[in-house]
Amino acid sequence: MAEGSDALRNFAQKQLKKKQDFRTYMWVYAAVVALTSGVWFITSPSAPYWPVWVILGMGIAAIFVGLDAYGRLGGKPITDEQIDAEVERLRRKG
Repeated sequence: MAEGSDALRNFAQKQLKKKQDFRTYMWVYAAVVALTSGVWFITSPSAPYWPVWVILGMGIAAIFVGLDAYGRLGGKPITDEQIDAEVERLRRKG
């Protein structure tokens, strides 16, 4: 039982780290958007808004990092019940 508990604790720790990393990424994203927009505004405000490419690229990455951090992409921890069910299925098959 302790082994399963340790695995669940490790999974929870990894998920919390992903969420922390996502929040950090979003702060960096906001800073990069502000910086590139500032550079665009100071150097060429009449030119097309080129920072949109930075915003789109980092925004797409933010979507996937967020989905992974909040469990929409990644799997859930494998439970002992799932393992037992798979072992039973393999026994019946073989």
